[in-house]
Amino acid sequence: MRHLLLRYRRQGDSAARDEAVERLMPLVRRVAKTYPYREHAEDLQQVACMGLVKAIDRWDPSRDRGSFTAYAVPTMLGEVRRFVRDHTWTVRPPRGLQERVLATSRATERLTTLKGRAPTADELAEELDQSVEEVLEALRAGQAHGGVSLDAPARDDGEERRKLGDTFGEVDERLALTEELASLGPLMSGLTLQERRVIALRFGEDLVQSEIARRIGVSQMQVSRLLRGALEKLRERADQALELAGAA
Repeated sequence: MRHLLLRYRRQGDSAARDEAVERLMPLVRRVAKTYPYREHAEDLQQVACMGLVKAIDRWDPSRDRGSFTAYAVPTMLGEVRRFVRDHTWTVRPPRGLQERVLATSRATERLTTLKGRAPTADELAEELDQSVEEVLEALRAGQAHGGVSLDAPARDDGEERRKLGDTFGEVDERLALTEELASLGPLMSGLTLQERRVIALRFGEDLVQSEIARRIGVSQMQVSRLLRGALEKLRERADQALELAGAA
């Protein structure tokens, strides 16, 4: 391996560098697996490989007398860590919390392998020399790494298969009327009980006249007259209120 690196360094032989990279691919894969994010496995391997190439380009045999891998691994890990920090979050927490999340993830994997089960928060806290509260915060923040598509299938006990987005509520356009209806309160005091009810059903519940008629037990024509009369009263009272406001 060293002779390939020396040949590239001294002669600029790119074929020697390519062969060195090829031989060191098992190391690249091991470094990429340091962070167990399976959905980014290919990206992490590519980033680790880029780190290896950087290490080869920067390696100076006259100053670095030890093993090349001992020099390369920190460079590769740095590249992988930056990628995880900057590109794998659905919702990005503060930098310090990101580092704790990554440390907690690695500790979880180590302890799981060692104990044959998922570690408890107390065990992680002891392993990381942190408080249990800090560990729990990191575990919660770690959930921000992944997102779920709204087109993903929702868990449904029935036979109908629905998408996750189908389970979310929709914005009720009638909510926009709430403030307007509330502002009509003083004006509606001059209406009869039936007129107020018709106004509420028409503009509050967005019912058509035939539905209002069935609801209150009158004909559609009577509903039409009630609506027309109520709106006329509201207009008159609104005009009066504006006149009084202008005089003041």
